[in-house]
Amino acid sequence: MNREEARKRAAELVSKMTLEEKASQLRYDAPAIPRLDVPTYNWWNEALHGVARAGVATSFPQAIGMGATFDPELLKEVADVIAEEGRAKYNTYAAHDDRDIYKGLTFWSPNVNIFRDPRWGRGHETYGEDPYLTSRLGVAYVEGLQGSEETMKAAACAKHYAVHSGPEAIRHEFNAEATQKDMEETYLPAFEALVKEAEVESVMGAYNRTNGEPCCGSKTLIQDNLRGKWGFKGHFVSDCWAIKDFHEHHMVTSTAKESAAMALNAGCDLNCGNTYLHILNACKQGLVTEEQITESAVRLFTTRFMLGLFDGSKFDSIGYDRVECKEHLELAHKTSLESIVLLKNDGILPLKKDELKTIGVIGPNANSREALIGNYHGTSSEYITILEGIQRYVGEDVRVFYSDGCALSGAKTETLAWENDRLSEAQIVAENSDVVILCVGLDETLEGEEGDTGNSYASGDKLDLLLPESQRKLMEAVAATGKPVVLCLMAGSDIDMSYTEKHFNGILQLWYVGARGGKAAAEILFGEVSPSGKLPITFYESLEELPEFTDYSMEGRTYRYMKGKAQYPFGFGLTYSDVKVTEASVVQEGKGAVVRAIVQNSGSVATDEVVQVYVKSTDSKYAVLNPQLSGFKRVHLMPGEAVQVELPVDERAFTVVDDSGKRFVDGSHFELYAGLSQPDERSVELTGMKPVQMQLVME
Repeated sequence: MNREEARKRAAELVSKMTLEEKASQLRYDAPAIPRLDVPTYNWWNEALHGVARAGVATSFPQAIGMGATFDPELLKEVADVIAEEGRAKYNTYAAHDDRDIYKGLTFWSPNVNIFRDPRWGRGHETYGEDPYLTSRLGVAYVEGLQGSEETMKAAACAKHYAVHSGPEAIRHEFNAEATQKDMEETYLPAFEALVKEAEVESVMGAYNRTNGEPCCGSKTLIQDNLRGKWGFKGHFVSDCWAIKDFHEHHMVTSTAKESAAMALNAGCDLNCGNTYLHILNACKQGLVTEEQITESAVRLFTTRFMLGLFDGSKFDSIGYDRVECKEHLELAHKTSLESIVLLKNDGILPLKKDELKTIGVIGPNANSREALIGNYHGTSSEYITILEGIQRYVGEDVRVFYSDGCALSGAKTETLAWENDRLSEAQIVAENSDVVILCVGLDETLEGEEGDTGNSYASGDKLDLLLPESQRKLMEAVAATGKPVVLCLMAGSDIDMSYTEKHFNGILQLWYVGARGGKAAAEILFGEVSPSGKLPITFYESLEELPEFTDYSMEGRTYRYMKGKAQYPFGFGLTYSDVKVTEASVVQEGKGAVVRAIVQNSGSVATDEVVQVYVKSTDSKYAVLNPQLSGFKRVHLMPGEAVQVELPVDERAFTVVDDSGKRFVDGSHFELYAGLSQPDERSVELTGMKPVQMQLVME
């Protein structure tokens, strides 16, 4: 049912509840109210890249890998599949009266924070560093998850609102200070897009304070921006146990009762945690009103009615057979293929099976399931590691040697052994191989969420951009053999590739490629499919060019504001073919514009490519430092094929933001670039081609 009807039904139901019953429904683990036929409902569920933490589900690449696809249509399909599997699991769990955590239909996804600093451990949960890319992918994901039917298929949640991207270790007490310009230009656009365009059903507040206010109790963020300026109609949920941080860590209140009141008064409807157990006492002491409790309860039951949880819907017939079904696994495989980014290729790739007698597969992530899945993951009924993917692909035709080479981060793999106990084996494997596939990187134990991993690196964050010392020694040992090497990097963030760039023949960025991602990796390595992913983040030369981790100023951060050259730039990614944007033109259309580009595949390989448009104001002193992504489109090209693509450029691309946070049109002259990368010097150096430059004077 539509929101108006759902709210009417919710208000009617809530009017029959006592104050105690209404207050009980503001907890994430809302208890049953038998006399009103209201069942228990647990609001907490996760779906960053598949239904998570409640058993078997289709496993997609981690969100940063989906960001690398630059493919909103694909993400919409992925989210629709996740919603379908969520429904299948909910229907069957509920039939067994299992209403436990992670088994509801309110998914706390996607994460649309901006990955502003490569040290942040949770950056791989996001779509990258760019507000426009994040907005387009986030909107598509929400639309896919919630669906377009009268009944919502599942409820999405935009998190973590707002200005949240580390450090993890101090997030419960940290005050993120951001200028009004940075707020409007970088930190808020994705949230605004998800609210206004996709009508996201919920928004989750962050742990930190933003400019002095705890995000889950911020009148500025929740009342002024979210419900005021943007017209948000859904419900607001706290991050888990964030409200108790008000009095325990932020020290802006003195008691749990005051914290609960502060959050509710600001507009936080649902408490993930237990601080709202104090809401009744807060009400009795006049810190909140019964009307406020009632309003939050109505908002929450509006969501439940929109999901059809009381009246039923056509989604009730989705059966358990849809979980990990053939079609869903095929979509996951396609997503894995599109997510892989080729960073270097001296001609070694694609490998030719019939020219190889032996392959050495080496590295701590070569046969690691953990390195496939990232964090916030479900369970797969089958895992295909990189080693297994290669073994399956070559079959009996090629001998595959294997060594893990080293521990992921420790000094040795066996407790009683000498340090570096697998290095000689790695060298032996390399010496006996025609080519080496070296699989290094991280997993969720080395980058992730504070309190959610066994991480020793600053509560989930990275201290630097280097791989662990054990892996650096492994790379040196393999390089010393002189054998040709393709490095496969499995990580969710920027890793220093300077040694790799100098010493190895090819580099593939696999991210956390999905539970069966080894199959996709093998198909890319052997040329069954051309790589086509693009970096949704910048690979920096060093951390020295960045501000302190705790400094939330955007100056010098991300491709939009950096002044130096990147190691590998945002938007960069090679293919196995020779594709160029040969010509492009731009015309004004209303307050926006349309770029028409001709894309030519002069190579002999069919491939996808991502055409990208960047815009730079040349008039305004408030313009972002560098040209910024303002349009993109994934296209498929057969050998010799040329296609014309149209890329709409939204009017927002022709605005600027002043120091007060006001967005407006300031000047009429713009430079636009259409190509397969950014127009920056490093991208041109790596690709050997310049995007087509255009001038536009807006009337």
